[in-house]
Amino acid sequence: MDAEQISRKDFLTLTGKSVALGVAGTLAANGLLNQNVLAQTRPRAVSPPAKIPLGLQEPIVLEAWKSDVDQQSGPTPTPLPPDRRIGYAVVGLGHLALEEILPALSSCEKSKLTALVSGSPEKMKKVAAQYGITAQNCYSYETYDQLKHNQEVDVIYIILPNALHKEYVIRGAKAGKHILCEKPMAITSKDCEEMIAACDAAKVKLMIAYRIQFQPHNRKLREMVQHKTFGVPKLIESSNSQSSANPNHWRHKKALAGGGALPDIGLYCLNTNRFILGEEPTEVFAYQYSTPGNPLFTEVEELMSWQMRFPSGVIANCSTDYNVHESRHYCVLCERGWLNMDKAYAYKGQKFSTARAEGKMERQEEIGLAENNQFAAEMDHFSDCILQNKRPFTPGEEGLQDHIIMEAIYQSAREGKPVKLANRNIKPQRGPEPELD
Repeated sequence: MDAEQISRKDFLTLTGKSVALGVAGTLAANGLLNQNVLAQTRPRAVSPPAKIPLGLQEPIVLEAWKSDVDQQSGPTPTPLPPDRRIGYAVVGLGHLALEEILPALSSCEKSKLTALVSGSPEKMKKVAAQYGITAQNCYSYETYDQLKHNQEVDVIYIILPNALHKEYVIRGAKAGKHILCEKPMAITSKDCEEMIAACDAAKVKLMIAYRIQFQPHNRKLREMVQHKTFGVPKLIESSNSQSSANPNHWRHKKALAGGGALPDIGLYCLNTNRFILGEEPTEVFAYQYSTPGNPLFTEVEELMSWQMRFPSGVIANCSTDYNVHESRHYCVLCERGWLNMDKAYAYKGQKFSTARAEGKMERQEEIGLAENNQFAAEMDHFSDCILQNKRPFTPGEEGLQDHIIMEAIYQSAREGKPVKLANRNIKPQRGPEPELD
């Protein structure tokens, strides 16, 4: 390159390299440039102070770096070694399994995926390859009972259309495996009773997958309601709605789903109200509607609106619809304030806010909490129940109670009058509270 072609930037770069090489050469000539000198000038990796407990389930406590001005982090993860985690066989590879459950198992601390059950060999083969499941641990619905002989499987997670829950729970219990069953538990309360009896007879644990009860924002709201932070709760407004599009989907076939919006998504309103209040309703009053001529609702209901009366005097107004833009929220109105949860029943994105009077002001606050993976939390809770031989927090009786109430809601909608639950209501005996971070 000619002198005229060298820019100022190029000149400085070239001369800088020359100076550096010249200095290095001088140091080398004087015996000053050696590995010891270089080692002293480089930053070295050091381990910061930390407390290392002996127990595998006790978190490592790292050196503090945040001030108390900012939101604090949770404890460091404490996963069990893979060979000590509880093995799960996932039954059914539909939307929920592929989009949520299988990814969640990868992030669990006490649970792991060990087997698959599907009616689609092609789909199962691909999923097995993605998650490292051997061909020997892949089962069809016909070979499902052979899970009995698989020592790698401790739990069977049923993620099938509602009407199939009963059969596969009972068969799974007879195979000697603990059962985690998706909600709704079945399609009738009688089916639920038979499922509970089968698990009791086989001496296996049964848990219903009510993920909301393992979600931090909903649990914090429950704590504030039950501690009467804003006084006595009086009224709850709750709604869970979304839009459907495929009339051929099993959710729109009564024989498979048992009902429409109510058992699928309205159930979240019903169950969460019971959860946050710690009470069981004594009476329900309901209305049901489906748009005439809409092929989505020839067999199942589009909309259900109902009230529940609780012993403390709280009234819960609930609604669910399969044919509106997604909306998932509830608000607890108390004597001295309210607590509101937006995206309450969603897989993530919960927004918890409160309001109360303070002199001439109304103070509205948004309570920020770290999210968790609700599916991983519920599975790890069940795994912990197996490892520690504890009763699950959401046992089979929790699912049975919801079905008893839903049957009363349908009855009220048919008859156009309130239905009392006093003679058929139960209070499920929960296990210990989940140990969540």
